[in-house]
Amino acid sequence: MSEPMWHKQGETLSHNNACKEYGLTEKQIIDAIRQGKLQYKQNYAHGNPYFRLLKEEVKMLAQELLGAKGASEQAIKHQLATISKEINSLKRRLATLEKQRSQLLQKRNNEKV
Repeated sequence: MSEPMWHKQGETLSHNNACKEYGLTEKQIIDAIRQGKLQYKQNYAHGNPYFRLLKEEVKMLAQELLGAKGASEQAIKHQLATISKEINSLKRRLATLEKQRSQLLQKRNNEKV
């Protein structure tokens, strides 16, 4: 892969996110790095090291190790988890906003009296 792929938004991911998103183990990723199947760059977040990987290469590795069906099932499972997390977040935000609205309506009604 060419150098510009490392700088495009959404084209890379950490090895931890690769594990979650594609259903791979950390050992599988490290073995693939050692075999030259995955390019990586080592980065640090808050002093902790992690590998930054190219998403397309991780996707191909997942298909190789899990099969096309297994990789697509894992992708669907990850998307469902992400959507569920977002829905729950929005529900909490909605509850907070409804509480604020009712407090403001109550305050407005008390001031009218």
